[in-house]
Amino acid sequence: MSEQSVMYARNIVTAIPGPISQQLHAKRLKEVSHGVGAALPVYIDHAHGALVTDVDGNRFIDLGSGIGVTTIGHTNDQLVAAVQEQVAKLTHTLFTVTPYVPYIEVCELLNKHTPGNFEKRSALFNSGAEAVENAVKFARKFTGRGEIAVFDHGYHGRTNLTMAMNFKAMPYNSGFGPFAPGVHHVPMSYPLRDGGISGEDAAKRAINYMEKRVGAANLAAIVIEPIQGEGGFIVPAPGFLPALSAWAKANGIVMVADEVQSGVARTGRWFATHYEEGFEPDMFTIAKGIAGGMPISAVTGRAEIMDSSHAGGIGGTYGGNPVAAAAAVAVLKQIEAGGVLERALEIETILTTRLNELKDKHPVIAEVRGRGAMIAIEFVEPGTLNPNSAASDKVVKFCHMNGVIVLNAGTFGNVIRFLPPLAITDAQLHEALDVLAEGLATV
Repeated sequence: MSEQSVMYARNIVTAIPGPISQQLHAKRLKEVSHGVGAALPVYIDHAHGALVTDVDGNRFIDLGSGIGVTTIGHTNDQLVAAVQEQVAKLTHTLFTVTPYVPYIEVCELLNKHTPGNFEKRSALFNSGAEAVENAVKFARKFTGRGEIAVFDHGYHGRTNLTMAMNFKAMPYNSGFGPFAPGVHHVPMSYPLRDGGISGEDAAKRAINYMEKRVGAANLAAIVIEPIQGEGGFIVPAPGFLPALSAWAKANGIVMVADEVQSGVARTGRWFATHYEEGFEPDMFTIAKGIAGGMPISAVTGRAEIMDSSHAGGIGGTYGGNPVAAAAAVAVLKQIEAGGVLERALEIETILTTRLNELKDKHPVIAEVRGRGAMIAIEFVEPGTLNPNSAASDKVVKFCHMNGVIVLNAGTFGNVIRFLPPLAITDAQLHEALDVLAEGLATV
């Protein structure tokens, strides 16, 4: 291996975590709330592309992207240049007091590239949860209704309203209630565990629940992830999303696609919604990958819905901050220029090929699923569909100890998800998957 290639590979030089990370972690436990967890307590000093280097000099291949945030790659050169230029010009004024250009540019790009052949508007916020909160506000204001439908296995955030919208109590919700009222959980299409139910039949089940339990006339919005993130990258059966969308449209219900984790090139399309012909959301919530690590989010939707609020009803001190907005423009323009979506599909081919080979060897893997660079494997007790979180935990720990950052997920804690930066090289991805294969051999 050449000296240059060594520089672009993982390199573990200490125990994991290393001595400096251990010292920092001890300090963290003294100074930082214990409610803020740590999946892998190695403290990162710098990163680029798909590699992160900790304070002890250990270099990891990152297959998590900060949970889908650094989609364009860590410290992407064009993003860094845009941030440096903007931070020297203007850091804050508040768009609702004295506006600035980058905010408008982000909205223009999102209006252009979100699905839907209708006039759109956008508004910018800080986080995915804040985007979801504001999508609900828009829907309630536009419809004059109050009830919201969400889906089993879904995740939408950590604010009071979005906690009410989450399916899984631990660790997100437990002990933090009571939560906002008016939220109803509806059966999801989960092909692996649905016993062969078609997407259309799963939609009928969900619609029946909403009609009987809530009443279509009371629903302001249906909020759904086209590919569920924290739920374990569940891709609903074909026909499920279009049937829901058609029913919502017929009943004056706003259809919201939560694309916080699946959007902005992650799946090989601008948005995962593009894969579902006939699925026609009225609004999109967007965050994570939009700005390569800078905090910004958005709601994009039909102009008549987005304009339904009175002036001043929507906003926030830091929403659409000029530096974060400049970063988003840099990311969105790179995707627009070409090559990024194609790279996500190339990564999909490598991931699904290698993971399906592992599935054939290891009956502990029940399914490989996902789209683009958003792929997961679900672990079961061999010969059954009983969730096997012990196996997934063991493989995750093995990867972490050997220089590969992977993330677990799933309602049952039995899913490993892969969200590599699209800047990852084929060699880095194969090396990371070699480590995964070694971990699976220990289960």
